[in-house]
This record gives sequence, C-alpha cells and structure tokens, in this order.
Amino acid sequence: MSRVRTVEIGPVQAGGGRQLVLIAGPCVIESAGHAAAMAAALRDIARRRGVPFVFKASYDKANRTSIASYRGPGLAEGLKILGRIRDEVGVPILTDIHEPGHAAPAAEVADVLQIPAFLCRQTDLLLAAAATGRAVNIKKGQFLAPEDLRHAIAKVTGTGNERVLVTERGTSFGYHDLVVDMRAFPVMRALGYPVIFDVTHSLQRPGGGDGVTTGLAEHIEPLASAGVAAGVDGVFLEVHDDPPRARSDAQNALRLDRLDALLDRLARLDAVVKAPR
Repeated sequence: MSRVRTVEIGPVQAGGGRQLVLIAGPCVIESAGHAAAMAAALRDIARRRGVPFVFKASYDKANRTSIASYRGPGLAEGLKILGRIRDEVGVPILTDIHEPGHAAPAAEVADVLQIPAFLCRQTDLLLAAAATGRAVNIKKGQFLAPEDLRHAIAKVTGTGNERVLVTERGTSFGYHDLVVDMRAFPVMRALGYPVIFDVTHSLQRPGGGDGVTTGLAEHIEPLASAGVAAGVDGVFLEVHDDPPRARSDAQNALRLDRLDALLDRLARLDAVVKAPR
C-alpha cells in the first residue's frame, strides 16, 4: 500500500496507516433535533466499534435535480445547528461549501470543508477553502480520471495548506448510472493524501427518477467492503434513521440500524489490510 500523510480532523487522524475513519450523517440537515439525534447515535455506534468518527451534513444542497427539491436550512441557520452538534455531541464536523464566500463562515464551525464533486475544478472555491487552514476534502468529479485529481490538490497545497483528503464517489457510466473502479484507490493514494470512499453517493442513479436522483442502497455493504479491502483510509456514508422519509438521497442512504454490523465488518477488514506484512 502507498504511504500517505496523516491529516488531523480535530481529535481524529486520517491516513498514515492509521485505522479506518467513518464520515457519516444525513445528506442534508432536516431539522436541528434530527441532526443532533443522528450525530449522537452515530457517535455511539462508532465508539462501540472503536472507529474514529466525523459527522457530516449539508446546510445547503445547491445541486439538487429539481428546483422543487429541499435544499436545507441555509448557511446561517445550518452553521448554528452544526456548531451546537460539535459542542454538545462532541464530534468533528464536515460540511460542503458551494461558493467561495461560504468558506470563511463555514470554517468557524466545520473541521473539514468539502468540495462537491461537480465543483472539484473550481479554482476560486478551492483557494478559499484552503485559505481557512481547515482540512479540505476534495471529491473527485464523476467526469475526472483519478490521477487528474492532482491538479485540484495542487491548488490547495499551493497555498501552504497540506491538510487535504480526496474522495472517490463513482464515475459516470452512460446515463443515470455510476461505477466505481477499484483501481482508482491505489492511484489516488499514490498522490500522497488520505483517500475516502463515498460509498452511498457512488450508488446514486443521478436523475434516475422524474426530477429525483434514485439509488441502489441494497449494494452498500458489498461496495463498502470492497473499498476497504482495497485499502481506503476512510468511508463516507449517508445514514438516516428512516431512509424512505429522508429529504435528500433517500434511495441510496444506509438505514441507521444497519450501521453497527457493517462497521464491525469494515473494521475487521481494515485491520487485516493494514496488518504488518
């Protein structure tokens, strides 16, 4: 396995041969109470399995398929909710930004600023995120070869910020489908930064419904297992207590009561992969 640097996310360390990290939460903040309850439940499951945990949720989903789709509570209210979760639940926070002007306020709350896949080549957005000094998670665009992510990384590290994560979330395969090329993981790790596998977004069927992105949640467990076996440094899962009622990505979210068993499996796989040879 390629050696990658360690990136600190609050008390969590990703990469550098350390154990698998879990980044998980609902796709979008649905309410303050729901987000906090999900964060606490996920924290407890991760602790039980001894897996470092980062909570993720979006304050604004700016790239929804339909204009009628729910986007979230917005920047100000969403950051208040995430800040309370960080302080009261005691977990690091990851959230995505879509505009350069959102980087600085989001960095006051979030430990990781995430660059959405469709925006991974947006120079001003990458530079604004980098300038905050926070860790920056760059999602590989569905249109991008894994080795070409080096150019986005260079935009961040050129500012002096080496706190970079890179995330695989599937590659466009015809219409309404994504595939994950397992060769992408060693290619991306060779760039020298921790690699995260966004399992649930990789199972989207973009625009597969009538103005709605559909998904294939039934394949979460085998796909996650394959990625961990391939040596990723962390997994990214959208998790919901009642996926059919989720206000975003309902059909590709993992049901909360399935996480414990999955995390146990992934932690054991990770220990085998990272055992000294």
